[in-house]
Amino acid sequence: MGSPHVPERTVLFERERTGLTYRVPALLPVSPGPTLLAFAEQRISPDDSHAHRLVLRRGILTRDSVQWGDLHVLETAALEGHRSMNPCPVHEARTGTVFLFFIAVRGQTPEAVQIATGRNAARLCCVTSQDSGLTWGSVWDLTVEAVGSAEQDWATFAVGPGHGVQLRSGRLLVPAYTYRVDRRECFGRICRTSPHPFVFYSDDLGSSWRHGGLVPNLRSGECQLAALEGGPEGSLLYCNARSPLGSRVQALSADEGTSFLPGQLVAPLAETARGCQGSVVGFPAPPPSRPCPGHAPGAQGSLEEGAGECGRDGLAGDWWAPSPTWLLYSHPTGRRARLHMGVRLSRAPPDPHSWTEPWVVFQGPSGYSDLAVLSDPRAGGLAFGCLFESGLRLSYEEVSFCFFSLRDVLDNVPPGKQRARAHCLAS
Repeated sequence: MGSPHVPERTVLFERERTGLTYRVPALLPVSPGPTLLAFAEQRISPDDSHAHRLVLRRGILTRDSVQWGDLHVLETAALEGHRSMNPCPVHEARTGTVFLFFIAVRGQTPEAVQIATGRNAARLCCVTSQDSGLTWGSVWDLTVEAVGSAEQDWATFAVGPGHGVQLRSGRLLVPAYTYRVDRRECFGRICRTSPHPFVFYSDDLGSSWRHGGLVPNLRSGECQLAALEGGPEGSLLYCNARSPLGSRVQALSADEGTSFLPGQLVAPLAETARGCQGSVVGFPAPPPSRPCPGHAPGAQGSLEEGAGECGRDGLAGDWWAPSPTWLLYSHPTGRRARLHMGVRLSRAPPDPHSWTEPWVVFQGPSGYSDLAVLSDPRAGGLAFGCLFESGLRLSYEEVSFCFFSLRDVLDNVPPGKQRARAHCLAS
């Protein structure tokens, strides 16, 4: 396989001398081009309570690079007296509308205060664009419509951060999480809350929005979604969430996010000490190639014994059948601190043990990230964009973008510890 290489990196947002800091990236490809929309929070300081407004840079993907435009402040993505946080865009393909969801939090009220008091200070808001992010409409406060009476049981909530998805059915999905109040009165204070992922969804091209049911177990919060199409159990919605339990949590929905089955710990996807947001995208597996030399198609056995068919793109398959949908995941690889942005591949979701070891695409402090699936303009096939927090000393000094192909991923991800794979011999 050779030594893993590091993709070229472009800094899109950089901490300024005045203290202005850019955090919490979100990345969305839209037509034409494709055009890439790179969002971030602009903060007065790195602190969450100093979040201020949302910003955007538009990029055009060419054969050799992405040409990025200037930074624009999204003036309409704000409620008076509130700070705008957690950009979470989703693209409606039929109308071409881009929905940018975010939360507007009253004043400088920290999330911890909302959790401790059980008094939610967040509003669910959205702005839309009909011209691929060039202009944006006025703010839309959806809290009453989409959250409704559930707000009485939520200490606070947020969307994403990162991208939403649209399913084949047309349903639009925005990932979200809440701190549910499990026990309210304890000498005048909240006794117990627990974080749970869920989705906001629309079945009418974004005209109206509702919330789905919570992942019922396992403390988990910031999350992203991917559609698993064409598997043996039919189409499933996959949720991958941040957790304080030492590793990521995954949960599945068989009804497009209206409800979720109980979550599972994903042991190969370790969390940092305090947890960190991560990104996940689903994409069609490349076509299968010929069987491995000297092995009959369909045979089973361990790779150590030379068994297994050639998988996709000339890689030897594992003993289980690869899924029609693969997943790519990004997250810092450090266990004690947010260090070394890595990407991992799963060729058999939702098997929690199917993840490879990480390919480190950036060495150094790194934090939140967002992935996007793109076409590779250089050689055809699939490629990916990754927008992530990075820095030399701290993870929030800048927000960077890198671009790499599926072939780059396959050439550089090490095998997983539980499910090793091997290259097929060239004929």
